[in-house]
Amino acid sequence: MDILPAIDLKDGKAVRLTKGLMDSAKIYSDEPWQLAKRFEEMGSKWLHLVDLNGAFAGEPKNLEQIKKIREMCDIEIELGGGIRDEETIKRYLDLGIDRIILGSVALKNADFVKSVAQKYRIAVGIDAIDGYVAVEGWAEKSTMLATDLAKEFAQAGVDAIICTDVGKDGTLSGVNVDFTLEIAKSSGLDTIASGGVRDIDDIKALRQTQKVAGVIVGKAFYEGTLDLEEAFKIAQ
Repeated sequence: MDILPAIDLKDGKAVRLTKGLMDSAKIYSDEPWQLAKRFEEMGSKWLHLVDLNGAFAGEPKNLEQIKKIREMCDIEIELGGGIRDEETIKRYLDLGIDRIILGSVALKNADFVKSVAQKYRIAVGIDAIDGYVAVEGWAEKSTMLATDLAKEFAQAGVDAIICTDVGKDGTLSGVNVDFTLEIAKSSGLDTIASGGVRDIDDIKALRQTQKVAGVIVGKAFYEGTLDLEEAFKIAQ
């Protein structure tokens, strides 16, 4: 199971939100690349990177920081946030990003996601509020069940699904293991848990299922409730 430390970019800084609310942003670093380098030095294979401004604007908004992180770090990077078209996908891949996360567009235009998944490494981000897919930077709740959207991509050539329980994200209230397993079962794809990770018990619980491909760690690291190096060892 992979541990994917997260860096969320807002106005060029590394922040964390609570339940996806932009006005809840807490700044953790003015130099996000330094955090990424630290994760690499701790043994991380992956970095989970999100352009928060881009998620709301529908276009890249933190390009300079993304470029700097890519230049300074030699780990695999997955990136999401406002990626709506193939031109933007190519732009990021040309920068050296390894995997692109498509979120809102996966609900609105599944055929587009399926088509680009045949050409590029794509992860589908399924963010849920009360089991229903959240879109537009989590500002809206759709009428589609997250498990139904996961089924849509079961045979689509998608690299992985990242599932986030928005209600838990940034709350340090514990990861939603059951929701993650439901998404994994619905899609049959590598599924990465996100939202609410608090401490090493969450890592152990996900690892013990033997059905979860990875977990994204954000605030638990930044607030010191999770020893990331210990998490890497348990996840192996």
